[in-house]
Amino acid sequence: MKHIFFNSTLPRYDSEKLKRTIASYQFSKTFNAPLSFVYDWCTDYSEVDPKITGAKLRRIIIQKTKSRAIYVNQPKNAEIGTTINIVTLHPPDRWHMSLFGEERDGTGKYHLTRLGPRSTKLHVSLKMKWKTPRAPTKTEFHERLNSMWSKYAAALERDCKRNKV
Repeated sequence: MKHIFFNSTLPRYDSEKLKRTIASYQFSKTFNAPLSFVYDWCTDYSEVDPKITGAKLRRIIIQKTKSRAIYVNQPKNAEIGTTINIVTLHPPDRWHMSLFGEERDGTGKYHLTRLGPRSTKLHVSLKMKWKTPRAPTKTEFHERLNSMWSKYAAALERDCKRNKV
């Protein structure tokens, strides 16, 4: 296993003004693709994934096995902080993510439901502990999720058609 050490300075906030916010988010997205394809596509983490959504970050894959993926997201700008993501895979229809970052820690539960032979619904349940006064509102976070997963859905469905699944 590779070891990566970070030389980053965490921002210093006035503890009086810093309000640690814990927020829960629920989100669903439907894909025009079979469940097995959606699961494989969503859990095949790679360095190029941020390009799909246009995220300005560098992804480093630390470990990728049949049961787990560990990766680091390093921003190319100051919008968000570095995160370490640990994903535990539970084929054929769910996975769990834990993330630890400069601005937030969190967990995510991802569950797929077969709606039909070529239709799958993803339900995401997230819990985030924000460590910064710049925490987004629930509405802002939902908008980010919707934007990100709409781009993932378009890419996933293109890949599904290309592979004639």
